[in-house]
Amino acid sequence: MTMNIQPPQQASPHTVQLDLARQQKLSLIDVLQFADELTRAGQVAAAAELYKTWVAFNDDNPLIHIAYFNYGVALAQAGDPAGAVQALRACVKIDPGFGPGHINLGRQLEDNGLILQAVQQWQKYVNETNQVTPDRVSHRQMVLQNIGRVLESADQMEEAEKNLIAAFELQPTHLENGQHWASLRQRQCKWPVLAPSNHVTQRQMLDAMSSLTLSCYSDDPLFQLAKAYKYNRSLIGSRPNLDRSARGVVRPKIAQGQRIRVGYLSSDLRDHAVGFALVEVLELHDKTKIEVYAYYCGERRINDPTQNRIKAVVDAWRDVAQMTDAQAAAQICADEIDVLIDVNGYTKHARPKIFSYRPAPVIVNFCGYPGSMGSPFHQYIIADDVIIPPENEIYYSEKVLRIPCNQPLDRKRLIAATPTRAEVGLPADKFVFASFNGMQKITPSVFMRWMAILQLAPNSILWLLTGGEDVDQRLRDMAKQAGIEPDRLIFAAKAANPHHLARIPLADLFLDTFPYGAHSTASDSIMQGLPVLTMPGKSFAARFCASVVTAAGAPELLCSSPDDYVRKAVGFAKDPKSLRAIRESLKRKRETCVLRDMPATARRLEELFHQMQSEAERGETPVPDLSNLDIYYEIGADLVLAGTEWETEEAHRARYRERLAEWDDYMPLAPDNKLWN
Repeated sequence: MTMNIQPPQQASPHTVQLDLARQQKLSLIDVLQFADELTRAGQVAAAAELYKTWVAFNDDNPLIHIAYFNYGVALAQAGDPAGAVQALRACVKIDPGFGPGHINLGRQLEDNGLILQAVQQWQKYVNETNQVTPDRVSHRQMVLQNIGRVLESADQMEEAEKNLIAAFELQPTHLENGQHWASLRQRQCKWPVLAPSNHVTQRQMLDAMSSLTLSCYSDDPLFQLAKAYKYNRSLIGSRPNLDRSARGVVRPKIAQGQRIRVGYLSSDLRDHAVGFALVEVLELHDKTKIEVYAYYCGERRINDPTQNRIKAVVDAWRDVAQMTDAQAAAQICADEIDVLIDVNGYTKHARPKIFSYRPAPVIVNFCGYPGSMGSPFHQYIIADDVIIPPENEIYYSEKVLRIPCNQPLDRKRLIAATPTRAEVGLPADKFVFASFNGMQKITPSVFMRWMAILQLAPNSILWLLTGGEDVDQRLRDMAKQAGIEPDRLIFAAKAANPHHLARIPLADLFLDTFPYGAHSTASDSIMQGLPVLTMPGKSFAARFCASVVTAAGAPELLCSSPDDYVRKAVGFAKDPKSLRAIRESLKRKRETCVLRDMPATARRLEELFHQMQSEAERGETPVPDLSNLDIYYEIGADLVLAGTEWETEEAHRARYRERLAEWDDYMPLAPDNKLWN
């Protein structure tokens, strides 16, 4: 009789590792190595099990807190948030000074909606590390940054600001903290925005500013271009993206009469100023000429009316929010997009790295960002003759193409019934100046001009959008210091868009801000019949409102200087008849003005898309000129910090040329297409 004897089954490496962990024969270094190998092989659950076994049988190891930390990370990756929180709590209980444990525990609590507990957890680490040592600086900075970030999202601006400046002062090289800190100060009307510090210089604060925040701070288009260039390089890196797997290629279409495939990439294709601006243009696009693809990279929306309208009219809707930059670029490339529109620029939830893959042969900056991208891969910018007159093209790295007015709008917007002045808290017998711009656009010089206007027009009040109780009170206090009764500032509560639009006509005159003027707010106001007084500057953001006013047919609302702005505002308040004439003119022109002619805007955009495609097919796609921008940045930083409130175009350029000559005398500069040619 023959017996069939099976050889003993060999244990898997993972089983062997678990046995060694139980027998305390596996060092922590070995555990970290084996767990890392399992994670890279996609076996996250097995890595978590290895950590679980090791901590259970090695509780006397002096480094067990590190094992608990990695155990928590593995559980989070394995989709076990409760287990991750427990493991990380064990970590910080064993070693209260272990920064990574506090950081990750707070993030786990935040991800599970426990915002208050997350802040408390991070604050505990801050309290326990008052004596800062070199090894704790980085972790303390990160914890303070997280506290500031979460509190900013919760609209607790005062506390967020305190934590962000503390983080920035710890490590000034971490510019993100300074960026958010400066932005918060702008939103709170805290002046000077770049507050003195014993640990951070004003130059470091200016370097930290985002290009968008800078637009609210200074009307220097050359410095804004250089800032965008440096910001892009910090986001993308100084090395070119050599991954060509998602590189778009030019496909011949013009001669064959084929449709051009156009993609709009944005986080704002929803109920948002940008969504309101674009939705009707998308509806009006001629589908015999172009195919429209929408790439959405924003937060998830449910039953969003504007987004639903966009989804209904585009040829394809792609939600790329959860994709990596490379995956999103690959999707765009696979869709064979000919012209890709960046409708974000450097704004919230923007994805500029997607464009660095060059997933389409033509990339365009349009409708989302008020300025040049300063990038090597944005080849065109769409604007108009007012925002970028021909002589100002030197302020843009992209080739400038133009439509009739750079502010599309939606003629189908819902508008509620107009309330009475009494219903919104306005006096019936006063001249109402209004400014519905965000608080971040109000500068000290703008506010003092407003106070001068109120002083010279005693029967007037100023109606502003609320910035929150603390900010509103700060402005009232500053008004009192300027000799204006605080109750002459009235703050409008936040309202749903149809109700906000409905109350706009109750004001008499909109006072624009500068250097960053009204954009969609201007078109909303002027289409509701409210005249908008604006002072065009030099930069994109400072000229946008002038474009809207011009397109509406009211050039008499443009001012030549700050003094002219005050004079005209006071003049209208003292002579309401002249203002009524403008309102009647706006009403007559409303349906026929350039601002409201959306079919013409859609047709012109299609002409530009065909022009870009033709240039691409001929090998004539423009190459962005980024020469000497590091030098322009250094010169611009000095000029901005010198603090000039307002100057003519000629004086502005003369100051740059003088400094460029000094640089050239020290180190010869190559010619560029800006001011050194």
